[in-house]
Amino acid sequence: MRLEGTIIKGIAGFYYVEANKTIYECKARGKFRNKNIIPVIGDNVLISLKKEENSNDRYLEGTIEEILERKNSLIRPAVANVEQAMVVFSVSYPQLHIDLLDRFLLHIEKEDIVPYILLNKIDEGNENEYAELVERYTKIGYEVICLSAKMKINTELLMPKLQNKTTVFAGPSGVGKSTLINTIEENLKLETGEVSDKIKRGKHTTRHVELIPLSEGGFVLDTPGFTSLQLEGMEADQLQYYFPEFDAFLGSCKFRGCTHLHEPGCEVIKALEKGEIYEERYEAYAAYYKQLKEIRRW
Repeated sequence: MRLEGTIIKGIAGFYYVEANKTIYECKARGKFRNKNIIPVIGDNVLISLKKEENSNDRYLEGTIEEILERKNSLIRPAVANVEQAMVVFSVSYPQLHIDLLDRFLLHIEKEDIVPYILLNKIDEGNENEYAELVERYTKIGYEVICLSAKMKINTELLMPKLQNKTTVFAGPSGVGKSTLINTIEENLKLETGEVSDKIKRGKHTTRHVELIPLSEGGFVLDTPGFTSLQLEGMEADQLQYYFPEFDAFLGSCKFRGCTHLHEPGCEVIKALEKGEIYEERYEAYAAYYKQLKEIRRW
């Protein structure tokens, strides 16, 4: 007997697949390992059952036979078939690094996932310190939500966006992802951590990725924090499509195949000179482009 289901959790080589409101503990066929294919959370899969439905075990056993085509996938965190991403950063501690935010947004844009930027801990920060950041990313076209999970400020804005969607919460350690999810879904008791007073960095409290069902429909994924993010899987010539502020100017440059770095008649550069594109974002584009070309060369 075969069933179609979704991987909701993976631990130590076991994958927990939800199918027909039942959880099956599964191992993956060796053929995936031979092809260097790793099942990830969110994958829609076909499983064969090892035990009868009347088994007394908490998890019925099965085997993952096929991984169905993915709509999208992220590398960090390793999840598939995500509809939207809540990119969580703190406006106090740990310190917000723009480069890390931009890198994560690139991965989201590449996979055509709907992005939201959540700036947490506004009860601890000086509004003047993040007001400019909000203005910048809002002008680019991102929805930015300023909130406090601890004080429950603006957290009520999130549930309507999460209903009946599969949403990943991602960001550095210590920014309050788990606390935020606990606040939104009060019956959850996800482990939370404090920011180290000594190094002003968060501790990793989420150790694995798991699809968590919401009472009002949909799933959220609380993911382990990170302090760096590479540009894996990207091509330099495709990078321009991951900067939304470039969209209005692409295809209008004088030269076909314009890199938007030095060519005459470049509409992106003209927009930059007019102040229609933020200089910091353009500089990030130029740096990432050169980095990807260097990687390609090696």
